Amino acid sequence: MKWHLVSRTSSYKILAGIAAAFFLFSCVARSLHAEQHNTQPIVMDLKLDGEVEPVLATYIDEGLADAARRNASLALITMDTPGGLSDSMKDIIQHVLASPVPVAVYVSPTGARGASAGFFILLSADVAAMAPGTRTGAASPIIAIGGFTIGVDETLRKKIMNDAMAFLRSYSEKRGRNAKLAETAVTDARAFTETEALDGKLIDYVATTPEELLRHLNGKVVTRFDGTKTTLALATYQRVSFELSARQKFLARIIEPDMFFLLLILGTLGLYAEFTHPGAVLPGVVGGICSVLALYAMHLLPVNLAGILLIVIAVTLFVLEAKYTSHGILLAGGVIAMIFGAIFLIRSPLTSGGVSVGMAIAVTLPFAAISVFLMRLVLRSRKWKPAVGAEQMLGEWGVATSGLQSGVEGMIRIHGENWRAIAQRDVAAGGAVEVRKIAGLTLYVEPAKTLEATKVSS
Repeated sequence: MKWHLVSRTSSYKILAGIAAAFFLFSCVARSLHAEQHNTQPIVMDLKLDGEVEPVLATYIDEGLADAARRNASLALITMDTPGGLSDSMKDIIQHVLASPVPVAVYVSPTGARGASAGFFILLSADVAAMAPGTRTGAASPIIAIGGFTIGVDETLRKKIMNDAMAFLRSYSEKRGRNAKLAETAVTDARAFTETEALDGKLIDYVATTPEELLRHLNGKVVTRFDGTKTTLALATYQRVSFELSARQKFLARIIEPDMFFLLLILGTLGLYAEFTHPGAVLPGVVGGICSVLALYAMHLLPVNLAGILLIVIAVTLFVLEAKYTSHGILLAGGVIAMIFGAIFLIRSPLTSGGVSVGMAIAVTLPFAAISVFLMRLVLRSRKWKPAVGAEQMLGEWGVATSGLQSGVEGMIRIHGENWRAIAQRDVAAGGAVEVRKIAGLTLYVEPAKTLEATKVSS
């Protein structure tokens, strides 16, 4: 019996040892596999699609940071943009220049463009490339309101132009690009096809597909902005996409100038309706939510104070239109003020970004009509007699059921109900009386000689 116990114990130890060895072997194998997997070069794919704005700039910044955490070999930004806000453009360029991972900006697909702010971003990359049938340039600083360019004095124009050119030279020369030719995109609003950009040494490659571009880059030595050199090893690379999160997609929609203006007006209208008609609830809830979203967008967008003040003036004029007879002058002034407030709302000195004139008109006209209508309802309601409570009986006529003596409390019948009443003069039984005052549950009445008792007894 003892031998059997010893033998069984030894068997358990042998099995435990085999299991431990198997576990250790599997861990080592996974570690080796992971190490082998991690040695494969990573190319981080980013998309710069649409107008350059704060949410998109944050997305690019986070993507470059993620590429650095993954120790990626290259960050590839595929771009198709008409331009965007100058502050967001500068933020992206600063992160591109400071990125520990080499950055390639690729204007693609065919028909895409890297215009205005996109031109500045393209030239800031370690590698600049374009697909056939694309264009770039047209980077002259402009001041545009609602999509319409406005003129500025010559001194201000020179300041804006010289600042933009100096900013462009500050990094394009270190990238080894043709800064003199690049300046013509600013001074003359010149645009370039992919062939012109390549021949003019503004970009490094023309590639039909990202795969073709990566084949060109394999083994190439890239000079970073700080002067260091990096060899791109992209023989067997792994492409990893960095996508906009659902939150970023939602915020990107909110901070579009047209959507921001719409949220601002809906918030104002909802709160206005709730304040003028307390208890409606729904307008207050919708207005509160829209107002908070508009405030968030206002925090990110370059909002012009003059635009906000014009919108406030417009709302004030709409309220005054409801209170005073101006023959439409106040209403017209409010409409004009709100339209100008909309197109002045967003400052965008380098692009045509801003609230469109169509959206400004489409939102202003209904808002003007609704706000004037609501205020007139409020003013009209102040003249209405109370529909509930004792106050509704002021001015009503009733019948003295058993006669009233002067100064002595008696009973009258009014609206089918019996009420205590006091009259200043005697009233015979069945006589008509008019309610002149109410004190608690007592009515003070006067004889109503013109009213027949039989007409009000019911």
